[in-house]
Amino acid sequence: MLTGQVIGRATATAKHPSLAGWRLLLVQTLDIKGNADGFPELVIDRLGCGKGDIVLLTSDGAAVRDMVGANNTPIRWATMGVIDRE
Repeated sequence: MLTGQVIGRATATAKHPSLAGWRLLLVQTLDIKGNADGFPELVIDRLGCGKGDIVLLTSDGAAVRDMVGANNTPIRWATMGVIDRE
């Protein structure tokens, strides 16, 4: 699991059938100090996260496949929680 900050949304006119109905977000992963770490990741979201939110991410393939209901989904990352900064 990693933390990241939502930096935007992604849209697609054509996408894998397993991603139909899912919101796609761009999330910048963060290091322990809250600084950007690596490249942004494409993430599915069912929590309604918005730009600027700090989120908890999972790359657990089994969990993501279970979420989308397909064994051949191309997505790897999913939001698992929103971190309250206050």
